[in-house]
Amino acid sequence: MSSQRVLITGASRGIGKAIALYLAPKGYDLVVHYNTNRDAAEQTLKEIQSLGGTGSLLSFNISDRDQTKAVIEEDMTNNGVYYGVVCNAGIAEDNPFPILEDDQWDRVLHTNLDGFYNVLKPIVMPMVENRIHGRIITLSSISGIIGNRGQVNYSAAKAGIIGATKALAVELAKHKITVNCIAPGIIETDMTKDLPVEEIRKIIPARRMGDPKEVASLVDYLLSEDAGYITRQVISVNGGMF
Repeated sequence: MSSQRVLITGASRGIGKAIALYLAPKGYDLVVHYNTNRDAAEQTLKEIQSLGGTGSLLSFNISDRDQTKAVIEEDMTNNGVYYGVVCNAGIAEDNPFPILEDDQWDRVLHTNLDGFYNVLKPIVMPMVENRIHGRIITLSSISGIIGNRGQVNYSAAKAGIIGATKALAVELAKHKITVNCIAPGIIETDMTKDLPVEEIRKIIPARRMGDPKEVASLVDYLLSEDAGYITRQVISVNGGMF
């Protein structure tokens, strides 16, 4: 069992919540991040505690660099540097490219890709300076690998996360900090509830959508000591879609 602190961004619902609940009995001190939905974040924290876990709440907008830096630095000063970071928070605003609005491009890029920088920039040096052999896990998407119609903005941001993850992994390897990326396929969450499920199943070799726990269990492994020699990798959880 471990009392190491793990920050999970976007942990109030969806895959982020599933990760938090999967990790709850593992002994980590979980930092449940949310942007605006405090009620949902508090519910996540209650469920963590009901599973025997410990945690706390942290609120900031990952697209706001100054706010993110200030909140994270204050939390680490008061409670300790993180052992693990799971960069899960993100948004999607889909539209065919010819009618994609400027602000849809900007919001998705500023949140999903800038969020990588905004969250990790204030964390990395404290991990290095404190000789924490930590774990950084980013969440991309199948859209960031193969692209998807109506998601030029989202695909661009998620592809950028892959490149940034690989580069950061090279920089941090000598400090025994691993940096890996998980690229989920179509996972059954609130984000995908309105999709045409029957049509989608036809393009998935496994003939089903993924369970959030199937992503969460991979996060659990990548956080573990056993995964210390795995870094700079993009691991897909997609039922064989490519």
